[in-house]
Amino acid sequence: MASAGPESGGSSGSSGGLAGSSTFKKSLTPEMPGGSGQPGSQTIKKGHRGVDSTGETTYKKTTSSALKGAIQLGITHTVGSLSTKPERDVLMQDFYVVESIFFPSEGSNLTPAHHYNDFRFKTYAPVAFRYFRELFGIRPDDYLYSLCNEPLIELSNSGASGSLFYVSSDDEFIIKTVQHKEAEFLQKLLPGYYMNLNQNPRTLLPKFYGLYCVQAGGKNIRIVVMNNLLPRSVKMHLKYDLKGSTYKRRASQKEREKVFPTYKDLDFMQDIPDGLFLDSDMYNALCKTLQRDCLVLQSFKIMDYSLLVAIHNIDLAQREHAMADGTSQTDTRRPAAQKALYSTAMESIQGEARRGGTIETDDQMGGIPARNAKGERLLLYIGIIDVLQSYRFVKKLEHSWKALVHDGDTVSVHRPSFYAERFQRFMCNTAFKKIPLKPSPSKKSRSGTAVPRRSCQGGVPSQSHMSCETKAQVTTEADVEQDLLPRTLPVDEANSDSIATTLSTSSLGSGGLNSPANSGSPGPSIPECSAELREQLEDLQETEISF
Repeated sequence: MASAGPESGGSSGSSGGLAGSSTFKKSLTPEMPGGSGQPGSQTIKKGHRGVDSTGETTYKKTTSSALKGAIQLGITHTVGSLSTKPERDVLMQDFYVVESIFFPSEGSNLTPAHHYNDFRFKTYAPVAFRYFRELFGIRPDDYLYSLCNEPLIELSNSGASGSLFYVSSDDEFIIKTVQHKEAEFLQKLLPGYYMNLNQNPRTLLPKFYGLYCVQAGGKNIRIVVMNNLLPRSVKMHLKYDLKGSTYKRRASQKEREKVFPTYKDLDFMQDIPDGLFLDSDMYNALCKTLQRDCLVLQSFKIMDYSLLVAIHNIDLAQREHAMADGTSQTDTRRPAAQKALYSTAMESIQGEARRGGTIETDDQMGGIPARNAKGERLLLYIGIIDVLQSYRFVKKLEHSWKALVHDGDTVSVHRPSFYAERFQRFMCNTAFKKIPLKPSPSKKSRSGTAVPRRSCQGGVPSQSHMSCETKAQVTTEADVEQDLLPRTLPVDEANSDSIATTLSTSSLGSGGLNSPANSGSPGPSIPECSAELREQLEDLQETEISF
């Protein structure tokens, strides 16, 4: 999803400020990636998305302007008619209701006149989606105002599927065209989606606010309304689509030529080999949210989803702003507060995370504060996308074929359980990491009194002392990180942890005044220190086994 501005052209016509006039139709020239955008210069067609002779984007041969107008007319009618129905509990049959209304161009008793061809507008599960919107704190008038008061903005990056993307003028909602199978799958998911949202509204999964269908020219164009992950008022310096796979997971040359390219897993590992560093509480909350969301997706047999990670570099943005103005003043622009609850990346994971911590920032703008290996301050905008992929026969066949030619564990199309496990492992081990915490005095005394004393002379810490202590602290942090992953520690690792603890305690009593640290004799070098550690570990292991 690239950063795109409002399209030029006037708007006139239908009631409620709808973009409905054909006068602005010719002024709409799509922003083709890497192209000049001149009318008629592109004949590229991707999926159902194409470009007509005037240069306007089409979807199933329906122009983008006509589709946007039909969407706004249909949503205005369906939300308005729904407000007259009394509120009640959601029943099982509500998930399968489909309401339909016909919009003739000359108008009718129920619909206004418009400048498009006749079309029919269908609304799926209106009562259920009304409940979802209320759960996220979206009032009907706010929903209508965001989607229907101003013309929808078409985004130039259609993605690999060839879908059309529109964003509301206030950055609140994304509208995406979906295929028939995806819309059908989402409708079947609604009961489980309802149960999941009731248990946990804080999720990185997409927030679905509506499912509709425009029937025009003998074609069905299905659309879904979701939360917008990337506010256009915040400049994103990098954007990645991560699956945890390595097979063909590098952005193409055509993608790299775009103004705002979407990179992939291999690009991330090359560009950010050390990963993105989060505060300890933030890291724990993120990994817990990912684990919970992956479990839900696995239970629905969903796979091939991605984690969209967009990075705003605060320090780089300040330098860019200073160069543009010739001053050192910072950019004080902020995105407008979003109406929907739990819609930002920070709100999605912050069920347990405390504000503050290692990373200090007062202006988070909905993003998750992080740092890169250089120590630069970052804001991350993340969310799980492309969840409407079920592991059915076609996907099984696709994976079987790829596994014959390539390593089956590296391809992105995999069985749901393995996919979820690999996805979590990549995100919590490679993509995101903890910022190492400064050791407390008590931790220093516990980890530094036993073995590191042997590398000291006259009670003054030497370089080998600091090296051993640093290694001990790094090991402790690594152990904490590994505990977050859903796996069972090997027996050897568990034994080594308990042995190291026993060694630290026993060394206090066994060193005494005869230890090299107190005798004044020079301490052994680092390799000797490691050898003695190894010997003591082996002795203690034999002792514990004998007990």
